[in-house]
Amino acid sequence: MTERFIASSGFLLLMLAACSPQKNISENYPAKYNSVLIAPTDTEKEIIRKAANVVPTPRQLRWQALELTGFFHFGINTFTNREWGDGKEDPKLFNPTQLDALQWVRTAKDAGIKQVILTAKHHDGFCLWPTKTTEHSVKNSPWKGGKGDAVKEVAEACKKEGIGFGIYLSPWDRNSSVYGTDAYNDFFAQQLTELLTNYGRVDEVWFDGANGEGPNGKKQVYDFGRWYKLIRRLQPQAVIAIMGPDVRWVGTETGQGREQEWSVVPANNLDPQAVAENSQKGIAFKPQGDMRGSDLGSREKILQAKGLVWYPAETDVSIRPGWFYHESEDSKVKTPRQLTGIYLNSVGRNGVLLLNIPPDKRGLINENDARNLLEWKRLRDEIFSVNLAKDASLYAANGENLKALVDEKDDTHFTTTGTDTTTTIEISFKAPQTVNVLALQENIREGQRIESFVLEYWNGNEWKKATEGTTVGYKRLMRFASVTTNKLRLRILSSRLNPFLAELALYNAPTEK
Repeated sequence: MTERFIASSGFLLLMLAACSPQKNISENYPAKYNSVLIAPTDTEKEIIRKAANVVPTPRQLRWQALELTGFFHFGINTFTNREWGDGKEDPKLFNPTQLDALQWVRTAKDAGIKQVILTAKHHDGFCLWPTKTTEHSVKNSPWKGGKGDAVKEVAEACKKEGIGFGIYLSPWDRNSSVYGTDAYNDFFAQQLTELLTNYGRVDEVWFDGANGEGPNGKKQVYDFGRWYKLIRRLQPQAVIAIMGPDVRWVGTETGQGREQEWSVVPANNLDPQAVAENSQKGIAFKPQGDMRGSDLGSREKILQAKGLVWYPAETDVSIRPGWFYHESEDSKVKTPRQLTGIYLNSVGRNGVLLLNIPPDKRGLINENDARNLLEWKRLRDEIFSVNLAKDASLYAANGENLKALVDEKDDTHFTTTGTDTTTTIEISFKAPQTVNVLALQENIREGQRIESFVLEYWNGNEWKKATEGTTVGYKRLMRFASVTTNKLRLRILSSRLNPFLAELALYNAPTEK
């Protein structure tokens, strides 16, 4: 999948929805907003204030709280043993004999995944629903006598199991005869309309940036702006991901997030009038710079920006080497411990993990994948079962509402008094405890603010560093060498205005063998 993103990194078009103002910090801009302009006359202090008050939209906030989402790569490639089809496949090859969408969704749900995305159409143009737009679809396959609809079955399974449902629709179509012409944008809009009106609620629409040649040898100029407006009209609660305005790609397919992951990033060509009016309509803009770099939102970056926007990262990886099922990879499924490491470095680095779980030729999640997913869930439960901080005494000389740190709510928070941007929170146990995992969460409804922190423990004579980090965001997880102590302290070293720390947790994870 990597090629599809890199090939189009300069092509990305986005559309934003700005938040309504709540109160004024100054006469020039509202207190909370989803995007904001930086004026040439703004001082560093003013830019930092603006950055500290950029917040997610309701749809972005719902998406971030999912933490774990799943991808079902399934289609004609499953039966041709390919990753990218060429659009010349015979639909008769598609014939899953035991397709059970409920098994897919239950397997994902049992692993703790809260939303899944189905590849309704990949680059080969083969559609998993009986579309009116093309003959290259399940309606011309032997599966269920041409009467099957995989999109419907997955959507209904998600509804039954109470998890989110999303669709992937490839803009690149290697089968469509009109690809590379203006008519294709109409064709694609019709496919989107079918998917967004016939299957109930859709929670995420996932576009990638692949833009190769079609059957006529031409490339397409995608009308993303039009498609975004269509999605907003038909499914306004859905996040539009990757080649979209709500969620960006983290930049690799390793499942690893950045050490410093800011959800607030520069956007140098926001529409000034739309931002000023806090319009709920789409704003078309093209982000500047490399969105795959190691540093997207530090002070150095935002001080050079012309605008700022809340644009969080999705971290994708496949449970197998490939994205579609290949029997030869049955022995190469990522282990539960590998998946745990990925979780710590994706969800634990202010991202949402999108884990691909490809159904096999039978139309089932393979036993190897299912087994490892359930064990992965057990390992996570084992690590995060007991928050040692809940029974500790907490103290901060310059803070208020310490009890919010252990109330298991991400919409309440501890903050500093006055205008303090640093603080120290002491955690004292009645008896020595062994800890090796730190979990932090900011109340991102108030913005992302923490820039650096350190956790220290008392060894009986002096304070020693246990671990340290940069950004927190929605969630930060730090695993470190076990320490046994009766006292620790979390020092927030730098923050954009007062920090709003929602949760603080300490765990003693079992030692890895």
